[in-house]
Amino acid sequence: MDEAALKELLAGLPMGSIRFYDRTGSTNTEAARWAEAGAPDLSLVVADEQTAGRGRLGRSWYTPPGGALAFSLILRCVEQDVGQDGILPYEVILRLTALGTLAVCDVLRQEYSLDPQIKWPNDVLLAGRKVAGVLVEAGWQGERLGSLILGIGINVAIHSVPRQDKLLFPATCVEAALGKPVERWALLRAVLQALLQWLPRLASTDFLQTWEGQLAFGGKWVQITFKQGSSLEGRVLGLNPDGALRLRLPSGEVTAIQFGELNLRSIDRYRKSAKLKRED
Repeated sequence: MDEAALKELLAGLPMGSIRFYDRTGSTNTEAARWAEAGAPDLSLVVADEQTAGRGRLGRSWYTPPGGALAFSLILRCVEQDVGQDGILPYEVILRLTALGTLAVCDVLRQEYSLDPQIKWPNDVLLAGRKVAGVLVEAGWQGERLGSLILGIGINVAIHSVPRQDKLLFPATCVEAALGKPVERWALLRAVLQALLQWLPRLASTDFLQTWEGQLAFGGKWVQITFKQGSSLEGRVLGLNPDGALRLRLPSGEVTAIQFGELNLRSIDRYRKSAKLKRED
């Protein structure tokens, strides 16, 4: 793949402009620099390899050559959603993150007959293992929001999955789930097409309902661990209108978890095990 071939592949999609890198540090970083220099709305950065790809909470994202998709989309069309004080609403960031996960889920389900789920707030799972992640970052020009960068990484080939001892959460790839090779660039076009179809509906009820319907761990017990070290457990009920995760705590109280620096993991099997022991 090269830039000319990528532009030909994506012909017909309303992209702003396109840049392709055989190797770069991070597509989000490249996109942020380009956005600051004046890149138009819906400009796209794609890399075959990332040497410093990143996910949420400063974690690294592994993108070896020839094995994964790593791309970032520059968005200026959501600037009207920013308040007059210049502060980016929580809901916009969260919905853009969901936009990325929904687009990936749509394509994996419709084009590959797989059964993906969204691990709130920013991962896509196949059979309980992470196959894709989304990172949304704001680009500021002084005190004014200049752009939003929507970055997506998808494990495609077997060698794109890091060694399990290097992972905090189990991972997989599309080819492992499908049992046959996958054409990466066809997958890229399909995901971009899905993104563009959902983007005008970002604030719709349909968007929220579809997002909620694809949540992993629905009705199951999860543990949320926050950056400062505190944690809580609850049963996943769904989403609030603003996209916050709704949980029922052991006390019966219902609470909403806001997007932020946190980790979520399923503990349903431990809860079931404890229940069985109590019943014995």
